[in-house]
Amino acid sequence: MPKTCKVALRLVILMLAGALLHSEAAEAQSSVAEPVRKVNAVCGNCHHEIFREYLETFMANASGVANDRIYKGSFQHEPSGVDYKIFEEDGSLWLSYLRPGDPDVQGKHKLEYFLGSGHLGLTYLYSLNEYFIESPIAYYANANAFDMKPGLTDFRALPPALPMTSGCMRCHMSGVQREDAGTLNHFSKTPFLQAGIACERCHGDTARHVATAGKAAVVNPMKLDAERRDSVCISCHLEGDTHIEHAGRRALDYKPGDRISDYVSYFVYASDKITSRGVSEIEELAQSQCKKMSGDKMSCMSCHDAHYSPPPEKRAQFYRQKCLSCHMEPRFAATHFSNTPDCTSCHMPKAKAEKMPHIAWTDHRLRKHYEEPAISFDADTASELVPFLKESADPRDLALAYYDVVAGGNIAESPRAWSLLSSIRQTHPQDVPVLAALGYLTQLKGNTEDAIEIYRQALKLDPLNLTATNNLAILLARSGRLKEAETLWKQTFEINETSEQPGINLASAQCMLGEKEASLLTLKRVLVYSPDEKIARQRLKDIESGKETCRARVAR
Repeated sequence: MPKTCKVALRLVILMLAGALLHSEAAEAQSSVAEPVRKVNAVCGNCHHEIFREYLETFMANASGVANDRIYKGSFQHEPSGVDYKIFEEDGSLWLSYLRPGDPDVQGKHKLEYFLGSGHLGLTYLYSLNEYFIESPIAYYANANAFDMKPGLTDFRALPPALPMTSGCMRCHMSGVQREDAGTLNHFSKTPFLQAGIACERCHGDTARHVATAGKAAVVNPMKLDAERRDSVCISCHLEGDTHIEHAGRRALDYKPGDRISDYVSYFVYASDKITSRGVSEIEELAQSQCKKMSGDKMSCMSCHDAHYSPPPEKRAQFYRQKCLSCHMEPRFAATHFSNTPDCTSCHMPKAKAEKMPHIAWTDHRLRKHYEEPAISFDADTASELVPFLKESADPRDLALAYYDVVAGGNIAESPRAWSLLSSIRQTHPQDVPVLAALGYLTQLKGNTEDAIEIYRQALKLDPLNLTATNNLAILLARSGRLKEAETLWKQTFEINETSEQPGINLASAQCMLGEKEASLLTLKRVLVYSPDEKIARQRLKDIESGKETCRARVAR
């Protein structure tokens, strides 16, 4: 799973912690995003051939209306016992799920969009009460079948709702909008305006160019300096082990002609096996001798034409010519494996990404020999995060990078993250991400009152910060301030209903405060989005049966 799409799941992890029926009318209705062929049709008036060829590329088809990319099929997930099906009905594409014998785990959602060009695979998206959600199953081209999305294979229940955030969408869609304030994935308006990667994503604002019949120039990435040229590709094709948005900036705000390093800092572990991550072409290319020898002269665009994807029968020759444009010695063109024109079969073999099942990625390290060791590491720095794009990075970003690694499950980095963030707090006293991160790490250390104070400082600056709100509520509840905790959980859950932990915590607080009906309603709301959530299901059953009485046990 791409890292940008793990952010929402990590936020859920940080929240330490019968289903409500809904009709088809409850599915959020929104205007439909337009495909590139319509959005940029005016470009085709002058750039006929370029536009025609671009419409066949993976980028132009990186997303779209679900009915434009139909893959039907069934899939049974053995660990959870859930049967999934993608099917057509009444002119629309649908996702259904069912666990035989369990009436609480069954339902269906109308699929609105697809995400992914399909050459490796794709997934589908749907809306529920204006929350944008990703299907738990995806289609994999290599297997020509559906399977669970990466990270969900071993789930023993129907996965909770998977939030589709702007961070997940920005590299597959155009005109991506911000989520509603304080939410992970609630969009009161259309989440994105154009399906696929529109011309503006690489060429910038084209309005004046069109209005002046081409006299006003657009951004031409090949004419930019190396850093800005490469930023166009890096903005979507680099993730690193972690990446941190700069204070007050978002990757979503990046525009062609800018430097991506002014928006985001990328970090990697020196010893990381970069083929274990799905999006790693930029890192791999940086390790290649071709790039090291060529320097700034070489870029992604030295080999790739963003406007053209060669068909399978022309692919080998197309890329061979790219190789021969630099390797001009006669022996390469005439005798070097002339019977095997596909240079990539030896020098850029497909390598399965360990964290991306069913998918084979092209190795961009351009190794001279297939069995050649990839790279050697300095043992003194192998366990350290280092910036990828420049020799030094803002200490604030480095501190948050280590925190992000902890949030991703590497608890061993907690001491280093806490130390760095404690120092950064002195110079960034009003930086909400720094405060929220430090509060969480302080909480892990068991310093409850200190963590409460840090969270309160964060919420004074941003009252809707999800991490600070939920975690502060947990600490308050544990220290007996349940009514205050209830207020915070209610505030969080009301705008983040797809996040099940705040809902479960809120229901527990309501029950302990004697608010039985409110607790029941909250649990039912949780189960709308995550109908197989074990704790919510059991608690609902206990309250409805009378096993749990919901008598006030604490002072209100």
